[in-house]
Amino acid sequence: MKNIGFLSFGHWTPSPHSQTRSAADVLLQSIELAERAEELGVDGAYYRVHHYARQLASPFPLLAAVGAKTSKIEIGTGVIDMRYENPLYMVEDAGSADLISGGRLQLGLSRGSPEQVIDGWRHFGYQPGEGETPADMARRHAGVFLKMLEGEGFAQPNPRPMFPNPPGLLRLEPQSEGLRDRIWWGAGSDATARWAAQMGMNLQSSTLKDDETGEPFHIQQAKQIRAYREAWAEAGHARNPRVSVSRSIFPLVTDQDRSIVGRAGSDSDQFGWIDETRSVFGRGYAGEPDALIEQLKGDEAIAEADTLLVTVPNQLGVDYNAHLLESLMRHVAPGLGWR
Repeated sequence: MKNIGFLSFGHWTPSPHSQTRSAADVLLQSIELAERAEELGVDGAYYRVHHYARQLASPFPLLAAVGAKTSKIEIGTGVIDMRYENPLYMVEDAGSADLISGGRLQLGLSRGSPEQVIDGWRHFGYQPGEGETPADMARRHAGVFLKMLEGEGFAQPNPRPMFPNPPGLLRLEPQSEGLRDRIWWGAGSDATARWAAQMGMNLQSSTLKDDETGEPFHIQQAKQIRAYREAWAEAGHARNPRVSVSRSIFPLVTDQDRSIVGRAGSDSDQFGWIDETRSVFGRGYAGEPDALIEQLKGDEAIAEADTLLVTVPNQLGVDYNAHLLESLMRHVAPGLGWR
């Protein structure tokens, strides 16, 4: 068995060929797709976070709305760029969204990805401390966020408050029990995967990572997952961790599929440079269900992970993306033993 979710980047464009021509279209369709996915038995609805772009950005209003309109499906992010976040305010937002959903939040964090704006986090009021890199700042923000989620009091109460206080130091409210165990880190390297394990966070590994060995992407990613699990065991955490990988997977079951997404797959990975780092971008999969099953059987990282996040082409609209998810759940997942 494997948890299967969808991951939406939430693109919109005024193009007449797009089903999402405005931010309102994307937000409302994101909620509707989560409802449809829950009806299909999909396990998770995840959303990407990008600033300064015609894509989904501020995640918590959307997560809260999805949580209010659904009852079973996990809701999450993949990922929130912690260079931009006030970790204390984020505790309040995350706690509220998790309580609205009944404890279904699976929150993916990271140090971020290449941006639309040079050092865009500076415009949000954040800058690295002395001797820090932007990635260090993201990890520092994440550490504060995790500490505050533990719910211990830290703030000295006013002796003459507007409302009565409980005894002792005050904590942030609302707190949602168990949320600390449902925080994930999007790791692009083996080292950050090991750091995430030491911090007690679940692991999200995307379709892009540092090229550390020159091997095919799925082999490098599988090694990253094993390194993470080894570090988790060494850290002595009490619970079992979760690991997700992301893939573009398109079952071709109709002539419409063959016309629209028939060329979305690829036979090989792509290697290149991103932010002065040698990187590898994993292949996509598209094919008839039987052929697709055989291709996916050879993906070592998918086999290692307990959760698969399937990227969806959200600009094609809710109906078509629900069809793609239904095809995956009906024609592909059983053949791989995922259902």
